Amino acid sequence: MRLAAGFSQRQLADLANVPHAQISNIEKNKISPSVATLRKVLSGLGVSMADFFEPERSMPTGPFFGRDELIDLTSKLAAHAIGEGQGGMSFRQIGDARVHNLQILHEVYEPGADTGETLLQHPSSEGGYVVEGELEVTVADNVRILQVGESYLFDSRTPHRFRNLAEGRTVVISACTPPYL
Repeated sequence: MRLAAGFSQRQLADLANVPHAQISNIEKNKISPSVATLRKVLSGLGVSMADFFEPERSMPTGPFFGRDELIDLTSKLAAHAIGEGQGGMSFRQIGDARVHNLQILHEVYEPGADTGETLLQHPSSEGGYVVEGELEVTVADNVRILQVGESYLFDSRTPHRFRNLAEGRTVVISACTPPYL
């Protein structure tokens, strides 16, 4: 993928903000990258985790999408150590995020759902609107429980976390650019 993108190992390392030796060792199969490192390397290539693991999936083209046409990313999140807390979560994407450079998600957090004590960070901006329930959002040292009709918007490079501490489910519509998953 690096060669197809026309990058040297050093160029990709700079773009991904990882040591040059790490790119070399990954390519020589001397090390297996952590999920965080893989995410950094892929972002340097302009490739999402979802596209890396499922490059052949077909996306509905729109411009309109029925309920059954949303792309379920829930398994991607679980597979990449997001959602390590209690409770269930589901994340469904509208259309092809990569083509539009915008990821729009319908998120459902069941009671107790938590993205985990390890705060998330990725090179994007993201925002969301609480449609149902309430969601605790942590952004760096700022923590707030958002109610229906409240929203958030921040630089996703800032460590962040999402939790549903309520007794009922929470539904959020969110957007992220460039796409994270």
